[in-house]
Amino acid sequence: MSNLTIAIDDATLKKARLRALTEGISVNEVLRNFLESYAAVGAEQAAALDDLMDLSRRARSRNPRAKRWSREDLHQRS
Repeated sequence: MSNLTIAIDDATLKKARLRALTEGISVNEVLRNFLESYAAVGAEQAAALDDLMDLSRRARSRNPRAKRWSREDLHQRS
């Protein structure tokens, strides 16, 4: 496991320590959880984009034989 040194003003660190204390965790754990979540976001976004592209490829709207909607069809009220 690596160590990380950050620079933060004293007032912010004090507030973070007090909040972490009320939550029963350490500031170190708060930062570790944040960084793990931050690092995972890229992978989650890539997976979501892959899912979206797969759905787009399978969509009937890309099929040339699919129904073509006219402006009137789209704005027709039932």
